[in-house]
Amino acid sequence: MSGLAARCRPSLRRRTVAVLATAATCGLALVRPAHAHGFGARYDLPIPLALYLVAAGLTVAVSFVMLAAFMRSAPGSDQYWRFDIARTTFGRLLVAPAFLNTWRSMAVVLYVGIVAAGLFGVQSPLKNIAPVMVWAIWWVGMAYISALLGDLWALVNPLDTLFSWAEAFRARMSAGGRLAVELPFPDALGAWPAVVLFVAFVWMELVWDRSDSPRHLATAMLVYTALTWLGMLLFGRTQWLRRGEVFALVFGLLARFAPTEVRKSSSGGREFNLRPWGVGLMTREPMPVSMVVLVLAMLAAVCFDGFMETPLWAGVLDYYAPPSGLMTGDGDSARVWLQTAGVIGAPILFVGVYGVFCSLVAWSGEARIPYARVAGLFVLTLIPIAIAYHLAHYLSFLAMAWQYLIPLVSDPFGFGWDLFGTRNHFVRIGIVDARAVWYVSVGAIVIGHVIAVYLAHCVALQAYRDRRIALRSQWPMVALMICYTMTSLWIIAQPIVNTR
Repeated sequence: MSGLAARCRPSLRRRTVAVLATAATCGLALVRPAHAHGFGARYDLPIPLALYLVAAGLTVAVSFVMLAAFMRSAPGSDQYWRFDIARTTFGRLLVAPAFLNTWRSMAVVLYVGIVAAGLFGVQSPLKNIAPVMVWAIWWVGMAYISALLGDLWALVNPLDTLFSWAEAFRARMSAGGRLAVELPFPDALGAWPAVVLFVAFVWMELVWDRSDSPRHLATAMLVYTALTWLGMLLFGRTQWLRRGEVFALVFGLLARFAPTEVRKSSSGGREFNLRPWGVGLMTREPMPVSMVVLVLAMLAAVCFDGFMETPLWAGVLDYYAPPSGLMTGDGDSARVWLQTAGVIGAPILFVGVYGVFCSLVAWSGEARIPYARVAGLFVLTLIPIAIAYHLAHYLSFLAMAWQYLIPLVSDPFGFGWDLFGTRNHFVRIGIVDARAVWYVSVGAIVIGHVIAVYLAHCVALQAYRDRRIALRSQWPMVALMICYTMTSLWIIAQPIVNTR
């Protein structure tokens, strides 16, 4: 998550961290020094980190043993409790066209305002609302909403809304004429356009030295808008949203975990259902290869983002790309190339490791399911891990970003306005301390991996008719989960090092 797995431009976040560090230094007599990767302060772990890692790995292993002992069969992928909210008075209000159109219109106004602020506002990332809104509130916040509540992006996507308005206008002006050419989308392309765009987006977030520049960020938004509308114009809105609109796919994948769903009813209408968390990740049909790669790229993006802030990565950079001593405005090119290699190499590494373990699963299951089908069936069970790491890695940052948004709402362009009387809002540095971040991170990562183990066990019981074979097939996947749990906690526990 990335994915899926991101957040505000590093330099903006670094300035926030600098404020935190200054406050921590001033309050040294009251606050104990400590380590916490996701926060600018320090927090000393009460027990050695190795014990946390071992305990987390054992928790994942014990959860599998308990599932193996007590879970004899898996629920059907479509057999779960659901309740149609639209049948209630409040639910009818939520799905009323006027209410939905209001949300869409507000999203369009917000999109236009962010672009305008980026292009014409003060070009300081701390005085312009565009960087905070894009990297923190939209990217990080929308991921949380998608995973924990539902696919809000499918409703409010301003690029989709504007194109649909243009389609409606075209149909009205030309007696039903179509705006889109609607060429057939090549099946061989799958979701590969979205995969490429996602890697490019991650590169912008982690490597691009202009991603905190409001004007450059707004320009990038306009370029992506043009690309999206071109795809919709050529292949139609529906096809491009399913294949090429990367954020529709990413947020949609996260929303499979959410407790809400929109689906067709038996009468042919649409239901807006409540459901148990996570059931949307169980499927009998394997994901195509391109979607498998996209899920793994989401995981790789957020993990590499965290790894880039560790002393180990700093050492790698210093060894292979030492600072030149004379830094230009474009940054040290050697470091940029090395970071770019990391952004591209991380998904490749994840795909390779996942492929090896899927091969072991197929082999352990007496080759009853082909390797490609195994990879497609089990990849969605990794989504809870992406959600957990996203929560662990970005919690403190989002808590700070929300506070910085309060004064920026009153002065979004940096012109000295005070529209809502919040321009001088005091930002509370210690609203989320390092100790809280650490324990939330530990809990989120362990729980996310336990949920992933449960979902993988359900998928295995559905895929294999023999329970004994299903259990044996899960040994490689559990080993992968344990290693990933311990690695994730190790990254989170590292002190932040600015390597960008």
